[in-house]
Amino acid sequence: MNPARLLLVIPCYNEEAILHLTYSKLSVYYNSLKQQGLITADSRICFVNDGSRDKTWNIIETLCQQDPNIIGVGLSRNFGHQSAIMAGLEKNIDNFDCFITIDADLQDDMNAIAAMVEKHRDGAMVVYGVRGDRSSDSWFKRVTAESFYVLMQKMGVPVVFNHADFRLMDRRVLQELGNFKEINMFLRGIVPLVGFRNDKVYYNRLEREAGETKYPLSKMLLFAWNGITSFSTFPMRLVLYFGVFNFLVAMIIVAYILFSYLVGYTVPGWTSTMLPLTFFSGSNMMALGLIGEYIGKIYEEVKGRPRYIIEKTLNE
Repeated sequence: MNPARLLLVIPCYNEEAILHLTYSKLSVYYNSLKQQGLITADSRICFVNDGSRDKTWNIIETLCQQDPNIIGVGLSRNFGHQSAIMAGLEKNIDNFDCFITIDADLQDDMNAIAAMVEKHRDGAMVVYGVRGDRSSDSWFKRVTAESFYVLMQKMGVPVVFNHADFRLMDRRVLQELGNFKEINMFLRGIVPLVGFRNDKVYYNRLEREAGETKYPLSKMLLFAWNGITSFSTFPMRLVLYFGVFNFLVAMIIVAYILFSYLVGYTVPGWTSTMLPLTFFSGSNMMALGLIGEYIGKIYEEVKGRPRYIIEKTLNE
């Protein structure tokens, strides 16, 4: 089988501390793949600047001047990790046979790319990079991350366990992915929905060599919440279940009040007044907030605003 023309898409946000190192490692590895005949000589690497506030775009411009195999895509502002990935993919969809997305910190082991390309040559249209284990993580990070995947699967979101955004997609898959028009992109759930033959490559996640993580706990929680509310109505169903529970509790309280009246114990108490008042008011506010979250997503989607705006491209 002929080698595939591969594009490696790398979203970048404030990555000036590590970008030169990332480029040097990837360029050497890419050349080795070309020499092995796994990818064509005109396969390229695309850095997508997601509205960085540091010198990330200046570095990308320099790399594009030095190396014609580098493509630079600059977004007009920060649109988010998922939108940056889609910008790099959709901008180059007609020029390559397959696409791999990987983060700029290279914690996802780039050496797994060769295995991904091999599986693509064997007929896989999507190849997921999956962490083989989480022994390098702290106990807290390991438990929360694995709980995230379990929770998503329980809620009906078709995520691949221990897979992030390190994956290979065939051009046909990317074309079908373009039919998903939602603003709130959650690629870990959307790509499995597209279907087609898929496979997995297992790897061990590496330590970040420079710079700071772009996903602290607060962002990870927000990312997880966005994924759940973008794909599953189960939280709204929980509101219904919670409402039934509240109704049952209310019936028990009514029965208690009637019993107290019949036996002559009708002295009102502060606790019996305040407890149900605070319980029901708090639960109602929580339910309204959850419903409001879904209404907010509907509001964002119906406006039909673009997922990203490309300000500048280099070496197209």
